[in-house]
Amino acid sequence: MSMTRRVIQLAAGLWLFGASVALLVRADLGLPSWDVLHQGVSQVTDIPMGYVVILASVVVMLLWIPLRQRPGAGTLANLLFVGLALEATLPILPTPTEPIWRALFMIGGIVLNGVGTGLYIGAGLGPGPVTDS
Repeated sequence: MSMTRRVIQLAAGLWLFGASVALLVRADLGLPSWDVLHQGVSQVTDIPMGYVVILASVVVMLLWIPLRQRPGAGTLANLLFVGLALEATLPILPTPTEPIWRALFMIGGIVLNGVGTGLYIGAGLGPGPVTDS
């Protein structure tokens, strides 16, 4: 696979991952563990959730230093793209109130999360700082 294709695949995967988190937030039916933390910190500090994702990723990356773990280009891209994609997607998504739409947003978020994760990990340019998705 060419490097250009790998970078495009990485960027698309990270963007889809961030958009998937936005769908889960709008569904308001629950979030993965790290995103519960991100949402809680966002609500307490009034820092937008996407920026909390970025800040948390920086903190986790700093914790890699004693482990002598070197981040890949994908790891560093993950640090920014996921939070920025979340911030770009949240304002354009409606907030569904009907249970069927909330369920569809949740299912869509889960599916998009899997597709995004597969794309960015499959690019082989390094895992994300946090990989519990």
